[in-house]
Amino acid sequence: MTDVEVNKGESVDRALKRLKNKLEAEGIMDEMRRLRSFETPFQRYRRKQRTAAKKSRMKFRTNLQVFRRSNTTKNSEETPVEQAEPVAAESTTENSEA
Repeated sequence: MTDVEVNKGESVDRALKRLKNKLEAEGIMDEMRRLRSFETPFQRYRRKQRTAAKKSRMKFRTNLQVFRRSNTTKNSEETPVEQAEPVAAESTTENSEA
């Protein structure tokens, strides 16, 4: 059970907001919304598929960020950035001779 103590001099509105935030963090509010009406087996299946897809996307993103971070540090340590050499313009010397 989630408890929120009202501190001395604290407004009730602020305490209610803290309670709401705790309930939201624990997932109780989502469960209340879900149980407010009957959920068919197909709706339950779709909801679970959506949450699984979301978790998969988040896991992929975190792995991608870790890969990018480790990959960039390894590349910068192994090979320094090479400077491009300027290319001599041969066309200007040919035009002046003609």
